[in-house]
Amino acid sequence: MVFSKRTYILFLIDYVSSIISWLLFFYFRKTQIEFSSFIQDKQFYLGILTIPLFWLLIYSLQGTYLQVKRLYRIRIIKLTLIGSILGSLLLFFGLLLDDVIPNHQTYYKSLIALFSIHFIITLIPRYFLTTYQVKKIQTKKEGFTTLIIGGNEKALQIFTEIQQLPLGIGTNFIGYLRIKDNDSALENQLQCLGNITNLSDIISTYPIEDVIIAIESNEHELLSKLIATIQGKGIKIKIIPDMYDFLSGSLKLNNLFGALLLEIPSDEMAPWQKSSKRLIDICISILSIILLMPLYFFVSFLIKQNSKGPIFFLQERIGKNGIPFKIIKFRTMFVNAEINGPQLSSTNDSRITSVGNFLRKTRIDEFPQFINVLKGDMSLVGPRPERQFYIDQIIQKEPHYLQLTSVRPGITSWGQVKFGYAENVNEMIRRMKYDLLYLKNRSLSLDFKIMFYTLITIIKAKGK
Repeated sequence: MVFSKRTYILFLIDYVSSIISWLLFFYFRKTQIEFSSFIQDKQFYLGILTIPLFWLLIYSLQGTYLQVKRLYRIRIIKLTLIGSILGSLLLFFGLLLDDVIPNHQTYYKSLIALFSIHFIITLIPRYFLTTYQVKKIQTKKEGFTTLIIGGNEKALQIFTEIQQLPLGIGTNFIGYLRIKDNDSALENQLQCLGNITNLSDIISTYPIEDVIIAIESNEHELLSKLIATIQGKGIKIKIIPDMYDFLSGSLKLNNLFGALLLEIPSDEMAPWQKSSKRLIDICISILSIILLMPLYFFVSFLIKQNSKGPIFFLQERIGKNGIPFKIIKFRTMFVNAEINGPQLSSTNDSRITSVGNFLRKTRIDEFPQFINVLKGDMSLVGPRPERQFYIDQIIQKEPHYLQLTSVRPGITSWGQVKFGYAENVNEMIRRMKYDLLYLKNRSLSLDFKIMFYTLITIIKAKGK
């Protein structure tokens, strides 16, 4: 992930603020709680070194440093308030609760002082930085690279409305894409970058941050395909709402002076859950590799005894953001099993060895992928990665598959638990629907449920 200059500035501001706030609190505690002189002892220097790192961790888990350019004043106040409350409570129960004090009222005094000092010292520079940023956007000196999809009258109307707003909302238009050949309403206003068949190439070529889709309200299938192509690439998607959106209450007003646009949710996990998920991936993978080492040696021996060829099977799969990687598995087929081209395995596949059949039923063939998880190619839980050969066939029927490449693929998945190995493209599409459902409902609790049912599959050896 590439961080902007402003992200580093905010990070530095928070670091310095946390040092100052801890210094002031330490002084307050020594002089007002313990009624002693302010001495810069070992405890003081240890706090100066470690406490700021603790606060930066809290803010990182909140997602404060993600998309700093999009922060606004109400949000930064909310983030600072919640972070200060949580951090103060953790520090209080972790460090201050065992202090020797004259009475219990002193505890409350310490906690209130810790929270108040940190909240005020942290919020003031954050607020000024965010205000400066908001002013730059409102005066149209900064913004987000925006593409309009559609060149009809509706597109012209929303473009004109945004351009005439007294305060900028951050839309820096770079051009538009035609939906139909006769879409020409915007040709005198913006550069035409092509038509919607060029959408993927345009997203790869330009640093697009926002997309406004201006199509007719009844074109649901086209809208669905466009969202499937864009979503998962870190781009904000906005559409022009129809009357149903107003009546159903799905239109949420975020900017009092902005245009009437409906933002499509990004299906992102909460920042703290994403960070925790990666930490869990690393810890469980390291532990699994260590504990399963005897099993690795035993399985390797069985594979070598059962058939000629290497122990491990490496194959190129498509990972997060469409980046290919080599997946590592225990070999379950005879060598040159795909000499005639890519083939999916079937229930009674003659290419599968007798040991390989057992490894597949128990999912033990997937165990070497803990190495992929440590490398960052995969996660413990996520959509199963596919080969480009089959992805090209899937998206011809279901373009929504591309949404699955917005996250790290997993060793196991909801689709794998519910459906198992797919024997053809149609079964891949059926399994994909479970993975799409996972994508829309991602959470740590769901990950643990999927891992639990995967463990049951391994124990019962009933994997398909």
